[in-house]
Amino acid sequence: MYIKGVVKKDRKTKKLTNRLEYGDIALIDHKDLDEVAALSLVEKKVKCVVNINETISGRYPNQGPSVLAEANIPLFQSNDDVFNRIDEGDIIEIIENKIISKGEKIADCELLDEKRIEELLNIGYANIESELESFIENTLEYAKKEKGLVTGKISIPKTKTKIKGRHVLVVVRGRDYKMDLEAIKSYIDEVKPILIGVDGGGDALLDFGYKPHIVVGDMDSVSDKCLKLAKEIIVHAYPDGRAPGLKRVEELGLKAQTFPAPGTSEDIAFLLAYANGADLIVAVGTHTNMIDFLEKGRSGMSSTFLVRLKVGSILVDAKGVNKLYHSTFKLKYVVGITIAALIPILVITFMHPLLKELLLLLKIRIRMMLGL
Repeated sequence: MYIKGVVKKDRKTKKLTNRLEYGDIALIDHKDLDEVAALSLVEKKVKCVVNINETISGRYPNQGPSVLAEANIPLFQSNDDVFNRIDEGDIIEIIENKIISKGEKIADCELLDEKRIEELLNIGYANIESELESFIENTLEYAKKEKGLVTGKISIPKTKTKIKGRHVLVVVRGRDYKMDLEAIKSYIDEVKPILIGVDGGGDALLDFGYKPHIVVGDMDSVSDKCLKLAKEIIVHAYPDGRAPGLKRVEELGLKAQTFPAPGTSEDIAFLLAYANGADLIVAVGTHTNMIDFLEKGRSGMSSTFLVRLKVGSILVDAKGVNKLYHSTFKLKYVVGITIAALIPILVITFMHPLLKELLLLLKIRIRMMLGL
């Protein structure tokens, strides 16, 4: 196999995707490449991906490598030295199992083809039971520590955006978020819910032509453009009050509130909507199962479990809604509707006195021509 291209690199894949262009080679440092990250690489149409970390460690069956394989994007695994020896913008060549830069071999690499990916994933599937046991134990242990999320001990900010009595759409850039947003587009246009983007979920809304009313998160994967367009920004802070993401917002000359709380940013988005009087919360792209959370690097889902217990009465998850119904465009339906619409028009037209006289004259003219 021979591949040549321009390298773009970053140790955080979600930051790298903002800089990638068609045909680039993505150099990443991503242990257990997750599905969402892989989908973002596929969307950028990269030429190939080189990972200096364990793409599949075998801890659980992460689906990112399979996503790249299905998109026919070659995936290579190499060592950490590559990251230090290649600069952003360098042109490299990959020849069989060698990485070449400026005519010099700088590292070996291994192609993870479908067969190799399947072998590694089988190790993950074999470990899933023990991983599940550990995941449940961590969830219960941390639920005891984080119970303040639902017992009223956490101070929840009052939003400037009026939420009381309104529908709220919370968008996370998770699996199938694009298809689900497309599926509920008519709902958004008709109901006009309050739009909350969780970090990159704000950019997801922009991609569909909507400006988020509120952006919530630690500000590590949302664009400057989205932050500037959002009407309100709420930075997820650590329980002790530290908010690293606030500095970025302030450097943009923007104002924000902080929300100190344990758990994930999508959890606090739900709490924010619920505490401010939302009538209904619709979730898109949120994380709901063990694999989702393991791919996020979390060993449990205590905060999500607690928050969903609290807001469950008004929460609707749109995940997978795109699979419930697929409309099909059929020409015969359009023709039928058109004919049905024309019938009353034709009836009214033929009943008009002037048209009756014209038809009578036409009838007489035809009879004269035929000698009848």
